[in-house]
Amino acid sequence: MRICRNTLISLLLLILALPVTAFAEDLIMRRIAMTFPETMNALQASIAEEGFKVSRVQRVDIGLTTSGYNTAEYRIVFFMREDVVHDIVKQHPELIPFLPLKITIFAERSETILVTLNPMKLAEFFPYLKMEKTFSEWNDEVNRIVDRVQAE
Repeated sequence: MRICRNTLISLLLLILALPVTAFAEDLIMRRIAMTFPETMNALQASIAEEGFKVSRVQRVDIGLTTSGYNTAEYRIVFFMREDVVHDIVKQHPELIPFLPLKITIFAERSETILVTLNPMKLAEFFPYLKMEKTFSEWNDEVNRIVDRVQAE
């Protein structure tokens, strides 16, 4: 569990350290003009409105702080439709590291940032799965979620 958390933290820091333009099509990102708590509530409500279930909210700031990083509030919100995730994992266990879907949320001054992997990247990673339609639907749903939060 600790190795997984450290790997996730390292990956997240790497993504955040690189220029955003290099990942423009790889990531879905929105800057929200609300406080962290307001954005977190709006994000969870938007996830539910899109028909998903939040399966877990993982604190990341504690791990970063103990590693010497000065951070504000930082969470990863995991979500999925339970029946869908179980079916996909049974049929395609290679997708397990990418499921459930997740959105990272963190405070930056008076704003909050939402960022996630564009689900369409999974079609590039796993072209042999022939799941482009599913990945495209997830992409549309994730964009609707973050757009809804940004519009509040």
